[in-house]
Amino acid sequence: MNTILVVALVCANTVAAPDCTRETALDIVTAQAHSLQECLIQGPTVAAGSGRAADTNTYVKTRCEQRH
Repeated sequence: MNTILVVALVCANTVAAPDCTRETALDIVTAQAHSLQECLIQGPTVAAGSGRAADTNTYVKTRCEQRH
């Protein structure tokens, strides 16, 4: 069975959004989802739970990743 991960990448403001990846992120927060729709709904919640909302030097980019 395939697993879908909700991934919140915490990147520095100096990193452009297209360049914010697992390799450039300062922190990575993940959660498991059962469907793509669930992943899209959970994304903002995972981002908010990253604890970086008040940090003006970073931003959070969310994405859904499929694991095999």
